[in-house]
Amino acid sequence: MTLENLSCQKSFGGWHKRYRHRSATLNCDMVFAVYLPPQAEQGQQLPVLYWLSGLTCTDENFMQKAGAHRIAAELGLMIVAPDTSPRGVGVPGDPDGAWDFGLGAGFYVNASEEPWARHYRMHDYVVQELPALIEANFPVSGKRGISGHSMGGHGALVCALRNPGRYQSLSAFAPISNPMACPWGEKAFSRYLGEERSRWREWDASVLIAGAREKLPILVDQGADDDFLATQLKPEVLQAAASAANYPLKLRLQPGYDHSYYFIASFIEDHLRHHAQALGGRR
Repeated sequence: MTLENLSCQKSFGGWHKRYRHRSATLNCDMVFAVYLPPQAEQGQQLPVLYWLSGLTCTDENFMQKAGAHRIAAELGLMIVAPDTSPRGVGVPGDPDGAWDFGLGAGFYVNASEEPWARHYRMHDYVVQELPALIEANFPVSGKRGISGHSMGGHGALVCALRNPGRYQSLSAFAPISNPMACPWGEKAFSRYLGEERSRWREWDASVLIAGAREKLPILVDQGADDDFLATQLKPEVLQAAASAANYPLKLRLQPGYDHSYYFIASFIEDHLRHHAQALGGRR
């Protein structure tokens, strides 16, 4: 696959780059960002942390707002941030013009329903196509971690839980923990996956954790003053499911913090060190 470099900026001794490529999985052009720490130019093979962003975001939000580059440079972690959905001419959005479905809101599932099924296969893109592209074009070690925020936190949890052995580390910020039972998830799942709710279970982390064949330690941070906490995020459901399954989940409720990137920037260092410990980078 051909990569088109869109931009390149020096950052903490490394490079932040954006690329466009044609995705066979999503049947459209896709853009992703990569942070290459200084060790990439020193001949080292580096672990990769995949970051999945939330509703309305693109690859740019995390790279510009999270303050992750400094710590990633220290730890020797490459960071890859894909877009949150397919985009472009012919890719259907929300027929009602809302922001919580369609463009910018792919929910990291493989859609089975028309007209979404042709393009909205973000799970396969994140888990298979994008890593293959990264591993063919960048100096990587083959070790992968995954994290994300909100809808992306849901995506990170589901990608790891559905694909044992694929990732060596896992974390999330304010994930949509029980999408089967919240308005954002119900809207997305009913359209992408159809009205049969039994099919939704394979895309809900609070359900998947009960039957997990691999138990990667999970670090989750949640703002206690998050406006979406009670109605959309429901971390208590994930915690209860993890406790029942004896799954190693560390859930931290952070007083005073909301859903914003101020929250993410405040705790991103903890998460990067969590991943580095598992991926073999510096801590």
